[in-house]
Amino acid sequence: MSKPRLQIKDLQVAYGQSTILKGINLSVPENELVCLMGRNGVGKTTTLKTILGLLKQTDGSIDMDGTCIDPLATAERVRGGIAYVPQGRDIFPNLTVWENLQVSIVVKGKAARQHLDRVFDLFPVLKEMLKRKGGVLSGGQQQQLAIGRALLLDPKLLILDEPTEGIQPSIIDQIEDTLLALKAEKRMSILLVEQYVDFAKSVGDHFCIMEKGSVVKTGTIGELDEATVAEYLTV
Repeated sequence: MSKPRLQIKDLQVAYGQSTILKGINLSVPENELVCLMGRNGVGKTTTLKTILGLLKQTDGSIDMDGTCIDPLATAERVRGGIAYVPQGRDIFPNLTVWENLQVSIVVKGKAARQHLDRVFDLFPVLKEMLKRKGGVLSGGQQQQLAIGRALLLDPKLLILDEPTEGIQPSIIDQIEDTLLALKAEKRMSILLVEQYVDFAKSVGDHFCIMEKGSVVKTGTIGELDEATVAEYLTV
């Protein structure tokens, strides 16, 4: 395994008196894709939000390229190379596709503009719909816009929360192709929360399964066998 881009050690998060994350340990190697998996409500999204600094941990540490990022605000973590596509896409529905993309250009500056062609190559539909409002796009087109906007930041770590949820099969295939293309570039690490096992097996290098706020199993994607799926992932 390559050296870690992201290293989480003994991470704990509590809401009031309830402990949601109970000592999470998770590593995302450089230029590899880790699938964070588990049934609904086990703490996957809480883990992602804590990495972003949207939630504060009560214990443990988060390192990025060997440096602790615990003290950093969310904006500083984004400027430091983390891009996040939340569940539900979270685009701006009243802004055009171009205006949505401009959000990343404002954050990253001129450096983001040089990645526009790359985004349009990955998602040609965005170039065709630059003047359309985000709210009139299909769910799949919105997902492509959300991922494209994140890629303009040229992140070191791309975090995706269930990008295939509610998306038509043809777009799922395109998202799969995009993730494989990004992996081939070896420019970023990817942390993917994913419910679809077949999709995870197609794009992942490693898996990490959570249950009740704890990591219960990790391994290479080839070790994600039917028994593990039945025990921890089948609804």
